[in-house]
Amino acid sequence: MLTLYGSTTSPFVRRLRIWLANTEHEFVNLQIFEGPDRAKLAQENPTLKIPMIKQDGQVIYDSRVIFRFLNEQYQREQLSWQQENFLTLIDSANDSFVELLMLQRSGMDGDKDALFLRLQRERVDTILDHLNTLVEQGEFDQWHYPAICLYCLIDWVEFRQLHDLTGLDALKEFRTRHRDRIEVTSTDPRS
Repeated sequence: MLTLYGSTTSPFVRRLRIWLANTEHEFVNLQIFEGPDRAKLAQENPTLKIPMIKQDGQVIYDSRVIFRFLNEQYQREQLSWQQENFLTLIDSANDSFVELLMLQRSGMDGDKDALFLRLQRERVDTILDHLNTLVEQGEFDQWHYPAICLYCLIDWVEFRQLHDLTGLDALKEFRTRHRDRIEVTSTDPRS
């Protein structure tokens, strides 16, 4: 039996939940920042990050590695190198947004012009502009894994109110176009 461990609010977990929508699996929602769930995570996963999967006693961590592992098992889709690059863009933006959110939740002033903060904001702005252009060019017209990942990023940014998406109309329209999919609504972190 395939078990996916994560949280309902993680965009990295949600992308796998959406991709696995028609695949039998168990989802275990963890509270990863403290308590017994944190201890369970530490016991199974030295990265102390989600998502992770467990199947037949094997533990795999990191959404990108999990996707490759499961995609190889189920032989669903083959990604081009260009699509792999798209995933790198999406993952980089996601990582920067997670870092900024963690600083905010830690009570640190995110408005300072510190090098770390400046670099994260620059990365986010550059990537979102580029992704907006790629959506305009039709690179995400099909509902494949990179599109699922992009949707989870944009929806999570809006959910957490992490970025003003003004001027990124293609990204906003992309989100609107897919938000009523059953696998999207059933994994909505607002629910």
